[in-house]
Amino acid sequence: MSARKPVLWQINISHFSEKARWALEYKGIDHVRRSPLPGTHIPIALALTRGGAYTFPVLQLDGRTIGDSTAVIAALEEHQPEPALYPADPEQRRRALELEDFFDEELGPQMRLLAFYELIKEPEIFAELAAEAVPGPLGQAKGFVGLYARTYTSLRFGADSDGAADAARAKIVAAMDRLDAELAAGDGTYLVGEGFSVADLTAASLFYPLVQPAEGPIPPDRPSPPAFLRFRAGLSERPGFLWVEEMFRRHRHRASVDAVTAL
Repeated sequence: MSARKPVLWQINISHFSEKARWALEYKGIDHVRRSPLPGTHIPIALALTRGGAYTFPVLQLDGRTIGDSTAVIAALEEHQPEPALYPADPEQRRRALELEDFFDEELGPQMRLLAFYELIKEPEIFAELAAEAVPGPLGQAKGFVGLYARTYTSLRFGADSDGAADAARAKIVAAMDRLDAELAAGDGTYLVGEGFSVADLTAASLFYPLVQPAEGPIPPDRPSPPAFLRFRAGLSERPGFLWVEEMFRRHRHRASVDAVTAL
């Protein structure tokens, strides 16, 4: 492995990590991925960024260490401008970055919380999913890994709260409303201008746990909590839901990665 290759520190199932992975692969940037045990990623992120970030994704690029998926994409645009994720037109760029910020703040945390809330109620499903996200032989200890995942997500995100889950559902529906409205305001193909941009990548990435596209990090045939599937079914005919599937089909082309290192 060349020391000059970018290194992406990630959580396999994370939709924010998916946002960074997609940007790297969209630009065809050869890189290495490191996937520590969720939970340990917090001190690792703090150490890598010298206190600048406490979660993943974190990208090591050109001697810099960049935390936060939005900052990662900005750094990649500077490092390799083409194919561009930022529109060339200043007004379109402003709109694209505004939409990126909206979905980052109004959708991303709520999607994560609701997914974990429903998974906590289905220990066997959560254990299976968690076992695939942890490194090395830990994946064989599904009982321990499942208990760890339920405890960690309850403490870290308050994901066992009924009230927080209700609020998350409402926020997710509101984000879908915004996505539908933005698509209706244009021709329904892309959110800004006539091409794929950071706005499309962000919205599609952060909706992936709900939509479960075939090209996403989690296979669509993976068992999901029944309550989450019912919520998903209620949105599955929405224009935004179908658009997320289309964005993955059109633009989520996976490149080969030099190495995936589990720590």
